[in-house]
Amino acid sequence: MYTPLHYINTSYLWCTSVLSYSCASRNRLVPSRNKMACYQQKLFERLKPFIGVVFLQFGYSGMDVLSKAALNRGMSNYVFVVYRHVFAFVVMAPFAVFLEKKVRPKMTFSIFMKIVILSLLEPVIDQNLYFLGMKYTTATFAVSMYNVLPAITFVMAWILRLEKIKLKSTRSQAKVVGTLATVAGAMIMTLIKGPILDLFGTHASNTNNVQNGGVNLEHAIKGSVMITIGCFSCACFMILQAITIEAYPAELSLTAWICLLGTVEGGIVALVMERNNFSAWSLKWDTKLLAAVYSGIVCSGMAYYIQGAVMKDRGPVFVTTFNPLCMVIVAIMGSFFLAEQMYLGRAIGAIVIIAGLYLVVWGKSKDYESSSTITEENMLSAKQTVEKSNSKEEHFSNLGTIARDEQV
Repeated sequence: MYTPLHYINTSYLWCTSVLSYSCASRNRLVPSRNKMACYQQKLFERLKPFIGVVFLQFGYSGMDVLSKAALNRGMSNYVFVVYRHVFAFVVMAPFAVFLEKKVRPKMTFSIFMKIVILSLLEPVIDQNLYFLGMKYTTATFAVSMYNVLPAITFVMAWILRLEKIKLKSTRSQAKVVGTLATVAGAMIMTLIKGPILDLFGTHASNTNNVQNGGVNLEHAIKGSVMITIGCFSCACFMILQAITIEAYPAELSLTAWICLLGTVEGGIVALVMERNNFSAWSLKWDTKLLAAVYSGIVCSGMAYYIQGAVMKDRGPVFVTTFNPLCMVIVAIMGSFFLAEQMYLGRAIGAIVIIAGLYLVVWGKSKDYESSSTITEENMLSAKQTVEKSNSKEEHFSNLGTIARDEQV
């Protein structure tokens, strides 16, 4: 017959076993949660460059539509570039001063001259030629021509050894074919028209479409030449920015410097080109002001910073490869908001661009995986070397201790 003490002991053992099991289960869950959190963090780190460059293309597409509307209202492209970088500097400078106060490297003459050249290549030469070419053509045409930028940047990066190409490697072949496909898609969108696509009645007014969607041949040639020169200038800017970031790894400060010097240099150009037209500097609460503020904050301030941050991780080719995505967005937005014609050729070209973009992204991701694997292997070998040296030191110290003990 069982006594009350027996039942108490049995209950105690049962409770302790349940508690120990629950604790063990909780201990097993904690590592799994840590693994999940670690996996999510790694996934976010991998996706950050893609999120950044896609955000840039959406930002650029909005700028193209707004700036074309402002230029159609008579805004000077030279004045527009100046105001754009004024707003960019005003917004980005406080962040650069306070957030990078402790990490900002010392400014040298070599770095300063690189920044001067950067502010001349992109804010002055590239943007003025781009908007001037857009005046002669349409927003979609300008963006279409600009899609030779990935190919130009790819070749320049390969010449300067910033991009490694091994033709026997599958990922290198994917990058080359993908870059050629993006350029081919851009050329298809530019040269092949085909029938007009009626996107939800976007070409209701035929006269308005001819004015906005059609491009005069003479104007198209002028615009194409200007935009092509701007592409070379932008490619040089991308390469030089990637080089400058290595010597001056403070993206916010570099952005603020580029915007400040771009304002000064662009202001000199604007004063010369608009010397007899002081009314060009006037701004009102209209599309002109909205285009200048939006382009300055999003497409100069934030864009220069995001480009620099992504370049440190993935290089300049990765940033420019996503440029064709902007053309697809602008073609759709231009059809709705600017009454530009959408042709079948543009739709086919967009599909080719997306396919080429996928190939380049796949090749670059494989490059990134291989480089990260090599880095991990180097870290592991270094760790093993340190551990071996520590074990040898411990072994010799133990031998010394034994020898002293024997002498004693």
